[in-house]
Amino acid sequence: MSDAEVAAVSRSAWQFARTDAGEQPSLREVNASIAVPQTGLWLRRLFAFMGPGYMVSVGYMDPGNWATDLAGGAQFGYTLLFVIMLSNLMAILLQALAARLGIATGRDLAQACRAYYPRPVNLLLWFACELAIIACDLAEVIGTAIALQLLFGIPLIGGALITALDAFLVLLLMNRGFRYLEAFVVALLIVIFGCFAVQIFVAAPPAGTILHSMFVPSSEIVTNPAMLYIAIGIIGATVMPHNLYLHSSIVQTRAYERTDAGKRDAIRWATTDSTIALILALFVNASILIVAAVAFHATGHQGVAEIGQAFELLSPLLGLSVASILFAIALLASGLNSTVTATLAGQIVMEGFLRLRFPQWARRLLTRGVAIVPVVIVTALYGEKGTGQLLVFSQVILSMQLPFAVVPLVQFVSDKKKMGNFAIPRGVAALAWVVAAIILVLNFKLLFDTFAG
Repeated sequence: MSDAEVAAVSRSAWQFARTDAGEQPSLREVNASIAVPQTGLWLRRLFAFMGPGYMVSVGYMDPGNWATDLAGGAQFGYTLLFVIMLSNLMAILLQALAARLGIATGRDLAQACRAYYPRPVNLLLWFACELAIIACDLAEVIGTAIALQLLFGIPLIGGALITALDAFLVLLLMNRGFRYLEAFVVALLIVIFGCFAVQIFVAAPPAGTILHSMFVPSSEIVTNPAMLYIAIGIIGATVMPHNLYLHSSIVQTRAYERTDAGKRDAIRWATTDSTIALILALFVNASILIVAAVAFHATGHQGVAEIGQAFELLSPLLGLSVASILFAIALLASGLNSTVTATLAGQIVMEGFLRLRFPQWARRLLTRGVAIVPVVIVTALYGEKGTGQLLVFSQVILSMQLPFAVVPLVQFVSDKKKMGNFAIPRGVAALAWVVAAIILVLNFKLLFDTFAG
């Protein structure tokens, strides 16, 4: 039997079982649609599972990261590299848990919440997740609009309105198959990676200082309110709450055997996929901060916090004429890429929590419209400076929503009654709860400093 036939049989059997149980799989049009070879080289099997991790990694290098990383590098040099490293390690753990939940139970995180929590709790979690998606979409609109302005001179308001058209791009790719969607995402990730590789090579930062800042934390991160604000923005921009819902769903696009052995194998490959992809995201996020530290902090331009300012100063300060163009191209690729994952996450959350199905174009235009309106208003009233501040603020909002996704996820994957043999070991569960606690403590600290100061 060919791989395609295996995928078809697995998909048919699995969807029948789920329908029998009264619950359809999320994204059922692509569920178990990608063949997984049962034999052959390990590289061939890894390639079959590669894709979801890279789609998830998009959220870890979206335009919201740019604002927080730029501000952190310009103001505080390399100090916040530790926060980027820490948040990326948190992301690797949490995304592995999300993949485990989806593969082991056949439910995405939103469906699991609906199945096990009372309705009022579900509505609260749904509302919090929708806020996170809107905040993420807000960052994408601003980032894409700024990139269009920098590259083509399109006014910010016009660029924000143009972003509404990306709904049709997602529809076109989805209609061709999920692998085409993944290929589009990976292609743009290669563009982003290449642009920053060139800039890092030109910037030539001190390797020893970078490694020290990345692995040895400074107490000032917590004691300095301004630094803490940016640090929590980085965590909010890196560990994306809606990505946990997304990952738990799209790992089910693979036609792995729905047996204990097949699921265990799928969890191992899915975890490998997301870990590799998030290491790439770590490079991009660290690169943004490092380039900002070299170009701005070290040259007395600590006040640079706007993407537009960075674009104007990057080429002359780095001594590379195309540095600013590469920066803007990477930003545009980042904004375009983020639209794909935001669309899918919105669909998964809406269907999982409320069992409501909207046409993809309607769902996309609705969420994009909610994000475009505040961008247009703020741009009209405050100009580019206002949109830059709105971009950083959106990432802090994302960070505030993290506990509403992290706590249910850790609770579910730690519960043997729900996960059976796939429940995580006590040591991993303890580590996951520590991560959740760190997120909660940092958020409470930020709230206290915001309202007290």
